[in-house]
Amino acid sequence: MAAIDNIFHSLLKKEVYASGQVKSFPAGTVILNFNAYIKSIPIVLSGSIKVIRTDNHGNEILLYYIKPSESCIMSFLAGIHNDTSKIKAVAEEASEVLLIPVSKASEWIKEFPEWTDFIFTLYQKRFEELLEVVNSIAFQKVDARLLHLLRQKSILFQSKQISVTHQQLADELGITREAVSRVLKKMEREELIALARNKISLM
Repeated sequence: MAAIDNIFHSLLKKEVYASGQVKSFPAGTVILNFNAYIKSIPIVLSGSIKVIRTDNHGNEILLYYIKPSESCIMSFLAGIHNDTSKIKAVAEEASEVLLIPVSKASEWIKEFPEWTDFIFTLYQKRFEELLEVVNSIAFQKVDARLLHLLRQKSILFQSKQISVTHQQLADELGITREAVSRVLKKMEREELIALARNKISLM
């Protein structure tokens, strides 16, 4: 668990190793569902998890990605308050995750300043990412939002060739598949991307 070695030290690292349970999730696995009670806090060791908000009609929008050495602050906040999840977490790719019991995560706030720093750093990062989501929905056109999402995925997968369907992009942006297809074709004409079956390459 090299990711843990990189972020925690000494006594806290021993506690994390002793208390956590490592689980592997294939791509597409729902790790946490909307309205579920949270029993453990995830720390991603490898792969990535996308965090999605779902409305009452089943429409979804991507909030942020959880990458190696990161956790989900929304799960943490809901878990320590014994509240249900307001998000859905799905493995974006095959992922290995360390699950920390909520009781331990809560205790460590009082015992380990290092853990508190970790949580507050995550909180700031996620807050800034959520502001970007609000900004993109309120002020950016669909083409700018779509290009930003593709660049996010390119960084995540460390490749300019992205395996994704038009429907997946539509779900993550909260728009129709037809709108995504129309904008992608426009972006291809502008030589920003190259389209293939279930693949998009950034130029």
